[in-house]
Amino acid sequence: MSSTDSLSLSNKVVIITGSGKENGIGAAIALTLARSGARVTINYVSDSSASRAAKVLSTIESAVGKGRAIAVKADVSTAEGSKKIVEETLSGFGVDYINIIVNCASFVAYGTILDSKAEDIMKTFQVAVVGPVLLLQAAYPHIPRGGRIVNIGSVASKLGFVQMPIYAAAKAAMDQLTFTLAREIGRDGKNITVNTVAPGPVLTDSLPPVPEVEPVKDYLISLTRAEERVGTVEDIADAVLLLTSEKSRWITGQFISVSGGINGG
Repeated sequence: MSSTDSLSLSNKVVIITGSGKENGIGAAIALTLARSGARVTINYVSDSSASRAAKVLSTIESAVGKGRAIAVKADVSTAEGSKKIVEETLSGFGVDYINIIVNCASFVAYGTILDSKAEDIMKTFQVAVVGPVLLLQAAYPHIPRGGRIVNIGSVASKLGFVQMPIYAAAKAAMDQLTFTLAREIGRDGKNITVNTVAPGPVLTDSLPPVPEVEPVKDYLISLTRAEERVGTVEDIADAVLLLTSEKSRWITGQFISVSGGINGG
């Protein structure tokens, strides 16, 4: 079966930011893409999550063997961190190309706009908006024709989400990056596609199973159509697999709600 007849990512090199937590969406994406043949870079930001990133790496190695995944500690919201991720990906796999970037890193601050701290506002936008731009700038010379960029957004960007308005605003800005970048780097000869995958509620560190966030989770579940449940990390990872495959070659500049049917507006 040829690559155009399957979801194979054989020999593709992938960077997934924010993928260093074993229960997270980024880790599930890394595992799913590795199982489809890709070589994946796991990214985590601090020593406190190093053991969790090691667990993600071990899970991938158990599934597909050694040599198909590496872990890089770096802060994608800085130019130095983005450059480090790119350089260690190229050297770690002994290649001169990067086919796919999945921007999954995020920072979530709950609370009203009036109560939001300046440092939390800045960090939220630095991770969700500045980071993807810096990483693309560092990686772009190494992305071949037909590359893929997937931004992990959120249905919150379409909902006027009062529980986490700064996060929702940052994800809305990320949506705009998707729309504009799809044209800028789609028509420049490399034909790179850029799409946003927007999860609804998924039980991760950003939406933990604790009483304080139960009202948020219950509200979002009430908006789903396919089933009355939260999403799973595998639900999101499978959608990313489709968008990174050859099957998605004519899909770009899109906001795709992977949420069981939650629509904003």
